[in-house]
Amino acid sequence: MNKALLEAVEKYVAANIEFFHMARIDKLKSLKLENLLKRKNPYLYKAKDLNTPQDVVENITAAYMSSAEETMFGDWLEDLAIYIAKFVYGGYKSSAEGIDLEMDKDGIHYFVSVKSGPNWSNSSSLKKLQENFLKAKRIYHTSGHKGHCEAVEGCCYGKDVNVVKNDGHYKYCGKLFWEFISGESSLYTEIIDPLGTNATQMNGDYKSEYDKMITRFSRDFAQKYADSYGNLLWDKIVELNSGY
Repeated sequence: MNKALLEAVEKYVAANIEFFHMARIDKLKSLKLENLLKRKNPYLYKAKDLNTPQDVVENITAAYMSSAEETMFGDWLEDLAIYIAKFVYGGYKSSAEGIDLEMDKDGIHYFVSVKSGPNWSNSSSLKKLQENFLKAKRIYHTSGHKGHCEAVEGCCYGKDVNVVKNDGHYKYCGKLFWEFISGESSLYTEIIDPLGTNATQMNGDYKSEYDKMITRFSRDFAQKYADSYGNLLWDKIVELNSGY
């Protein structure tokens, strides 16, 4: 393992991981009870036999924040990947539509779209990615560049057995992706420990805010969407979510 690279990654994570944790807390503080209720499926929570304000609040908040955290951490990992590619290959953040990273390696110019995991796309989003790759390649060649270029769909975790896609672009996931941008086959396991920098303290701060929010939302929910006996007013909840 390239010790200089690992040390650089450790320093980068130590200096920047707090921004992810701060973003989580900021997202938590921005939440509104009614907005959560409007976003989530009330029929699902009735079918799950959730019968108290706290049960509903905890479920909808956990579901929303899990999705939000996946997106936020995906964005953070994208920046880490660009940093690593810059450190090793002089890569840089791309200005091309839908492209996150550009780098030159072994005489080839690569256009890279960084994704969190391998199952990010549906048919329309994948088609858009393919169009962005084709456009980036076309501009590259019409701008006077004579070298060869390729497109890569890079996923920070997971696996995909189809490394070469039907349209000709490559899809590197997990180990293959981190090795591609660093030249190091073990980087995908080496970066896991630095990501835990100050995790106990930072997650403690998050949990403190989370618990206060659950208490506040549960109280507000009980006042607005439960009767005096504590029975949930599902018709009122559904009306908020789906009525016109």
